[in-house]
Amino acid sequence: MSDTVRKEWNDFKSFAFKGNAFDLAVGVIVGAAFSRIVDGIVNLLIMPIIGALTGGLNFDDYFLPLNANVTATTLAAAQKQGAVLAYGAFITVVINFLLVAFVLFQLVKVSNRLKREEPPPPPAGPTKSEELLAEIRDALKARPVS
Repeated sequence: MSDTVRKEWNDFKSFAFKGNAFDLAVGVIVGAAFSRIVDGIVNLLIMPIIGALTGGLNFDDYFLPLNANVTATTLAAAQKQGAVLAYGAFITVVINFLLVAFVLFQLVKVSNRLKREEPPPPPAGPTKSEELLAEIRDALKARPVS
């Protein structure tokens, strides 16, 4: 292996496996998996309950046609016919975001509770000022009182 290739490899290793870059990569992968779980919770559990409470309505099919050619009753079909304002799907995305934000907030709270700051260690010995004051005190004690 030439010196240039070896140097490039070492530079890449120090970048890719340095704590921050590696932690970021792991965080992105875990975040993607977590996002799928939250999507499932919102789309498969929460939105059907909200739909049942509102009379069986599917929020994903709430849209405003922006084109006279749009006559479909489902969002997917309407999008094929022309431009639509899909506010129902946006409501689902907002609920998804709020759920993720709430869960992350709770995780940060727990993490902060577990990461209690340790008190700073006590100083090893007296400072120079304290030594000087002790010398002055001792000198004053040694003087005869008049």
